[in-house]
Amino acid sequence: MDSIFLILAGIVGGVIAGMGMGGGTLLIPILTIFLSVSQHLSQAINLIGFVPMAIIALIIHSKNKLVNFKLGLPILITGVLSAVAGALIANNTDSQVLKIAFGIFLISVGLYGLIFAIFFKKKKKDNIFKRIMHSKLFTK
Repeated sequence: MDSIFLILAGIVGGVIAGMGMGGGTLLIPILTIFLSVSQHLSQAINLIGFVPMAIIALIIHSKNKLVNFKLGLPILITGVLSAVAGALIANNTDSQVLKIAFGIFLISVGLYGLIFAIFFKKKKKDNIFKRIMHSKLFTK
């Protein structure tokens, strides 16, 4: 029965990651809360799973001409360096502290998204999704 839940967690994480939203946002809580996997192991599983999911998503988005490589290269370099630093820090941090830090991170991102949505809803009448998709981030 646990295998079915692990497969479902992988599917949910993969679909969310494929859409570019960060599959670990759901995968890590699913593994730690519902499947009793340790925080360290959950983060390691997320990182191992992220690489092939990110490569496939990059190929698909590149074929659809939705990737600006000039803009992405500095993000890639700093992201890789930050991931190494974060992994070293996480490896030397207590599991309970990691759970609390990850929870605070998720709440912060959620609050930011809520405030961002409210601000743009009141200030702008146009579709924010269209504005983001037509920004420099997604165009050549």
